[in-house]
Amino acid sequence: MPPKKTKKGSSLNTEKIQSLSPHTEQSLNEFMTTNHGVRINDDQNSLKAGTRGGTLLEDFILREKITHFDHERIPERIVHARGSAAHGVFKVYESMEKYTKAKFLQDPTKETPVFVRFSTVAGSRGSTDLARDVRGFAVKFYTEEGNFDLVGNNIPVFFIQDAIKFPDLVHAVKPEPDNEIPQAASAHDTFWDFISLMPESMHMIMWVMSDRAIPRSYRMMEGFGVHTFRFVNDKNQAHFVKFHWKPLLGVHSVAWDEAQNISGKDPDFHRRDLWEAIENGDFPEWEFGVQIVPEKDEHKFEFDLLDPTKIIPEEIVPVQRIGRLTLNRNPDNFFAETEQVAFHVGHVVSGIDFTNDPLLQGRLFSYTDTQLIRLGGPNFHEIPINRPISPVHNNQRDGHMRQTINKGKSSYNPNTLGGGCPFQAKAMEGGFASFTERIDAKKIRERSPSFLDHFSQARLFYNSQSEPEKNHLVDALRFELGKVETVSIRERMLFLLSNVDNGLASEVARGLGISVPKKVDGFVNQSIPADANPKAYQPIKKEGTLHKSAALSMANTIKDTIRTRKIAILAADGVNLDSLKKVQAALKSEGAITEVIAPHLGVIESESGEEVPVKRSFLTAASVLYDAVYVPGGTNSVASLKAEANAIHFLNEAFKHCKAIAADESAREVLDATYFASKLPEDDGDDAVLSEGVVINSNVKKLCSQFVKAIATHRFWEREKPRQVPA
Repeated sequence: MPPKKTKKGSSLNTEKIQSLSPHTEQSLNEFMTTNHGVRINDDQNSLKAGTRGGTLLEDFILREKITHFDHERIPERIVHARGSAAHGVFKVYESMEKYTKAKFLQDPTKETPVFVRFSTVAGSRGSTDLARDVRGFAVKFYTEEGNFDLVGNNIPVFFIQDAIKFPDLVHAVKPEPDNEIPQAASAHDTFWDFISLMPESMHMIMWVMSDRAIPRSYRMMEGFGVHTFRFVNDKNQAHFVKFHWKPLLGVHSVAWDEAQNISGKDPDFHRRDLWEAIENGDFPEWEFGVQIVPEKDEHKFEFDLLDPTKIIPEEIVPVQRIGRLTLNRNPDNFFAETEQVAFHVGHVVSGIDFTNDPLLQGRLFSYTDTQLIRLGGPNFHEIPINRPISPVHNNQRDGHMRQTINKGKSSYNPNTLGGGCPFQAKAMEGGFASFTERIDAKKIRERSPSFLDHFSQARLFYNSQSEPEKNHLVDALRFELGKVETVSIRERMLFLLSNVDNGLASEVARGLGISVPKKVDGFVNQSIPADANPKAYQPIKKEGTLHKSAALSMANTIKDTIRTRKIAILAADGVNLDSLKKVQAALKSEGAITEVIAPHLGVIESESGEEVPVKRSFLTAASVLYDAVYVPGGTNSVASLKAEANAIHFLNEAFKHCKAIAADESAREVLDATYFASKLPEDDGDDAVLSEGVVINSNVKKLCSQFVKAIATHRFWEREKPRQVPA
């Protein structure tokens, strides 16, 4: 099998990673066999009593094949069912032994194999990639000390503070049980009914209603461990730690209207994007970051470190970038790897430990329990994608689908018949020892008062957004609450939003045609135990000392590269091949991908008579699948495109979604046929880029330079300022 394509200068050893999958099977040039190795003579016909007779029960080949087919589907994940994944490697930049004894974080020369799965949360396996939703970002590190699973999301906080509410949250957001509607959507009564009674969700709601919930690509979104964990060093000294993944391509999103169109045009958009990037050798990369807090500083913040609805703002504790994750190989089989991979927040290695975050504590139970039913029993760790690369020795035996053949008669400890093996490992020998945290408390079903501030960080997030991002957040809330049929739910949500920002609540209310209520009754009563003092459960209303955080706005992300961006080139017979090729070459040299789109598939003929391959026709392409658009010149090509309604719609939609658009001066009349013709720049030969990102220039070299800068900007959201161009 030919090796996977790699970028020039890459040091990634793909063969090394592939060797970790000893059960990979390839049937090239091999005879077909049954599952027990018997060669099959005829796979086209079942065994019958005569050519028109009944099928015989003795046909073991038919029975094996049909039985296997009947059992090919396993229960999908209750949440995170829709996923995509890839293999890769992780390397730490410098030793972190000062903070942790985890070996994979100590040796900068060592590559740790990883398997990473991205996912949506609410939808089923067949739902769209572009739903407004949280995205899962789960990383399995195959370390020499065992597997470490960092099971996180692309949002650093969560809806709830205590795991006992997780079933309620999921039941509320899933399709309503009476009619199984809607799929992969939170815009319905049961979800917002639950949220309107849970003010602790308001910080998460700000994130989910923002553009963070509709990423441009898995490769262009952040990842977070969500919870506060512990690093423990070899002196048993502990530090609190928050985990981050920072994408090297920056953090980018699509517009909401665009996301809805993509769902119809290509619901596999994110899955396809990840797969194609890796196949093309454009390996996705993230830097691994940590926020480290000494144990002595646990209580010095305005928020509780154990509260999963809170972040540590980066202005308070900067993120240290300590390593790099690179995805360099696609799975060989989706089911065997992506579908059967079993992550668990409780899979940690020595040097990484838990805290008393009540949501984390519940997850420590839930994940194993889920895999037992989904993967059929206690031996899911023996599925190849889940196996550690470190040796496994214990006294666990038997169970459904056991694969390991254990020798000897002792399956218990202590024993003498087996020589006392396997031995327990001391801490100095790498044995996992839980951090010795002092515990002195009464058993009680209550929340800490330090968990009762539900609005200050929601306000921080909203204040940190750029004006376009705030507008999008308002539109998202109007859309979601506009789908809610029960007026009292809308009113409760408006009251909660008014506790975040009065202007935000007023803007949402205007779109809903109702007023912001000054008071609502019982909006937190669902969270209060029957025998508790209600005042002890009222949210704390306070202002944080930090008003804005630059890290919370995507307006401040990386905008200096067009690597892996897809650029549509609209052309027809008679295109000017010289300018087309020069623009293609310039974009390719910057790492972008170009595709020629024409009225028909096959080839088009240039002005000079040369054939130009066509990647897509207007019937199979759409502007929402591309990051920018270019229109080359050529008299006949320009005339054809000007008369092609689909070409004009393509350009109109690209402008509506705030993308960079470029055209040769000789193709200006194509853009003159669009609704944004009045906004076109004049060709002054030097500086023809407007603030709205449209480039027209007769000088191809200067056009290329200006177009590259415009694409790197990602979007020109100022086009929306009059609010006449919905995002």
